[in-house]
Amino acid sequence: MLHYSIFSNTKSDHWITFVHGAGGSSSIWFKQIRDFQKHANILLLDLRGHGESKNYTSDVPYTFSFLASDINAVLIHLNIQKSHFVGISLGTILIRQLAEVYPEKVQSMTLGGAIFQMNFRAQVLMRLGTIFQYFVPYLWLYRFFAYVIMPRRNHKVARSLFVNEAKKMNQKEFMKWYVLTSEVNPILKKFRANEATIPTLFLMGEQDYMFLPSIKKHVASQNTFSSLIVISNCGHVVNVENAEVFNKETLYFISKSK
Repeated sequence: MLHYSIFSNTKSDHWITFVHGAGGSSSIWFKQIRDFQKHANILLLDLRGHGESKNYTSDVPYTFSFLASDINAVLIHLNIQKSHFVGISLGTILIRQLAEVYPEKVQSMTLGGAIFQMNFRAQVLMRLGTIFQYFVPYLWLYRFFAYVIMPRRNHKVARSLFVNEAKKMNQKEFMKWYVLTSEVNPILKKFRANEATIPTLFLMGEQDYMFLPSIKKHVASQNTFSSLIVISNCGHVVNVENAEVFNKETLYFISKSK
């Protein structure tokens, strides 16, 4: 089972589950715990091969369905019938997959730095990574990806945080997650065609040039259950770069979704 941590609130029976992105760990939510614990019970997860789950691996090829079932297994183990979910980057795809397969478990979705479409630049980046994976250490690739996605000076803290967490992974595990990129476009196309009937908040940085345009387009065309807040002077990892706004907007959204 995935490693998890619980921060209890004895005055609440609500749950908020946090899902990090590829190369990260539950430690990226350190700016959220105190504020969110005041309102609900908090569940932090380390995905396969990440953080304290670094030894929880499998020889089975990873798919989003397989990884979402890991999350559901923790919910079952803890007897959590329903939870609000908060994710960042690739973690947002896992939450969306969870909502697809286990909609009764997902009370609301807050998707920070959401990946909803791989644009041409992102696809080229992934193809280059596929070519060079056999010639360079995985951490070089990860540093390069992190810099391309988070290139500005004000993104440095978030960029360094993710790179430092990625150092804890081994090359074999990193490549199993990297292979997931081949599944991204088909699954995102399916999600775009079928909007989830679950309250969804997209929290995006205005400098998240690689992923923000597709989110704007999606919310403008299918806004029945989705809303978008763009955080100024902020890049991809919005929960780190502007925790104050991220926490305030997410908690307000969750309070309306109870």
